[in-house]
Amino acid sequence: MNYETQLVGDVPANILGEQEERPIWRRRLVIGAVVAIVLIAAATWISMRGKGADITPAAAQAPVVTVISPGQSLVSHTVNATGSLAARVDMPVGVVGEGGAVARVLVQPGDWVKAGQVLATVERSVQTEQIRSLAAQVEVNRADAKLAQAQLDRAKALVARGFISQADIDQRTATRDAANARVNVAVAQLAEQRARTGRLDIRAPAAGLVLTRTVEPGQIVGAGNAVLFRMAKDGEMEMLAQVSEGDLAALRVGNSATVTPVGGTAQFAGRIWQVSPVVDNQNRQGTARIALPYNPAIRPGGFASASIVSGAGSAPMLPESAVQTDEKGHYVYVVNGRDEVQRRDVKTGQVTDAGVSILNGLNGNERIVASAGAFLTPGQKVKPEVQKSK
Repeated sequence: MNYETQLVGDVPANILGEQEERPIWRRRLVIGAVVAIVLIAAATWISMRGKGADITPAAAQAPVVTVISPGQSLVSHTVNATGSLAARVDMPVGVVGEGGAVARVLVQPGDWVKAGQVLATVERSVQTEQIRSLAAQVEVNRADAKLAQAQLDRAKALVARGFISQADIDQRTATRDAANARVNVAVAQLAEQRARTGRLDIRAPAAGLVLTRTVEPGQIVGAGNAVLFRMAKDGEMEMLAQVSEGDLAALRVGNSATVTPVGGTAQFAGRIWQVSPVVDNQNRQGTARIALPYNPAIRPGGFASASIVSGAGSAPMLPESAVQTDEKGHYVYVVNGRDEVQRRDVKTGQVTDAGVSILNGLNGNERIVASAGAFLTPGQKVKPEVQKSK
């Protein structure tokens, strides 16, 4: 073998082996690339399908909302007001006589008294002596009248004998009559003095509750003095409720009311017994006077709030969550026959624990969204679910 033959025989063998290996690796690379592409495509398709399954149905699904059909309920129309408490009949008690130094004070604020009961007494030693003097003068005049009558009787017995003339009889009769008249004058003067002295007793003009006392023993009082006692006749109280001009027109005598004094939680039932015939031209308010029974928690001069029932009627009642408010006013969302929400403007009335009364805009037969109305838009499709009664 020569050099050329050996070279040709050795080198071509290696070259031929490499040529046989190259197609195998290329096929493997092509197959791997194809598999990778298929896997990537499959993963992409699965991912897109998953996202579509998560997003598209949720976007297309209508929200579930709770709806109610309120119907008609009996609703009381009430007027809220504030005002002061006072005695229904406030009786000031003072000195009706000439007065003097107060000897005793017999009652305290908060005491119940009867009509004519003595509240305080004024010193009366001088008046007592005057009564004794006048009583003695009555006895003197009666003695004179008795003597005049005896003299007249004797004179009449002597007329038949001619010892006494008719003129003497007339004179003695006049003397007798004058003596009787002096007796009557003395009796009247005695009664007057006794009455004056009796007025030194400061008495209750009627049965009731003593509210204030501004007199003490030793104090000098007279007819020109200020009020010594203030009383509430029969203990009856009232609230002077200040009501706006518009609300005042709806109130009538006999309307019931609930009064709550400030500083407490106790409530008292009362009734309007007088509605003011005038309105204050400054604040445009009038006074409704609410009669109240006595209770220690009702203190004249205190402040209170009142809820006055001015009437009653039928109206739909909705929970507060169903009523929305914007710059246009109050409204609710109504679900129509196609299960779409529609805005309905309403006029609200009294708000109570039971809900909000609707005065205008609903008849009570509609399907009204009970809550979550703020998250809805008009025309939106919903899935209504009727609220179950509790």
